[in-house]
Amino acid sequence: MNAKPMRDYVFEIEMKARDYECDAQGIVNNANYQHYMEHTRHEFIESLGVRFDGLHDKGLDPVVARLTMAFKTPLRGGDRFRSCIDLYKEGIKFVFVQDLYRIPDNRPVVKAKVEIVCLTNGRLGDSQLFNDLFSPFLTNHE
Repeated sequence: MNAKPMRDYVFEIEMKARDYECDAQGIVNNANYQHYMEHTRHEFIESLGVRFDGLHDKGLDPVVARLTMAFKTPLRGGDRFRSCIDLYKEGIKFVFVQDLYRIPDNRPVVKAKVEIVCLTNGRLGDSQLFNDLFSPFLTNHE
């Protein structure tokens, strides 16, 4: 059965599950999916010309405030998958809808929502840098 993504995404990257990420059942340990999603967000930001590792030196710290994940199909070592991002803003939060799809059958692996807030010089608030950076990619709230 080939499942098709149900939405358009603002960013996608292909990755591969590594054997050492698997648990005793031979499937990717649940904690590693958070690593995949964080890597995808960093690659998205870098594709826009901003290095994540340089933000702290500028006094800007985007942090995860809330994360929800629904596991659909397990990955095994060596499986390739697409990590996809959609993005909208809710108040001062940037909400990343992050979905993973196994290749080649396009089966949903994980569906997640990651809420990011920004600390500017240690204070919670709106980030002009991210407002400007993400504005072309913001989609309507679901």
